[in-house]
Amino acid sequence: MSEKMKAFKRKLAEKKQAQNEAFLKENEAREAVTVLGCGVQYEVLEEGTGNVHPSIRDWVTAHYHGTLIDGKVFDSSVDRKKTATFKLNNLIQAWQKVVPLMVVGDKWRLVVPPNMGYGERQQGKIPSNSILIFELELIGIGA
Repeated sequence: MSEKMKAFKRKLAEKKQAQNEAFLKENEAREAVTVLGCGVQYEVLEEGTGNVHPSIRDWVTAHYHGTLIDGKVFDSSVDRKKTATFKLNNLIQAWQKVVPLMVVGDKWRLVVPPNMGYGERQQGKIPSNSILIFELELIGIGA
């Protein structure tokens, strides 16, 4: 029975990987999307007015709305109506790469490949190997 279960899980993983690749490829083709070397994709929704970028060691305050590719919300400071403050180097790799490119007031849509999010780990409402989509607004830099 365990061989059948392993084969079933492998088939599911292959299907999810193909679905992820197709989603990333389709999103990347959109004109407004920029793709970083690490595979993270972003689109500028609103431009901020500042000229200071946070460093990896900074605390940042943000509003964010996180969904999976099927639209299911896994976390949202917007829904809670309360900003969140984080030390940037404690966040997922995608945020560590993208947030230092932003200035206060920027609002970006991020599409995060699994390897730049939680990878093979399930994290709360996030299944393993999930693409994460965030609408992320940088509110402030510093605690």
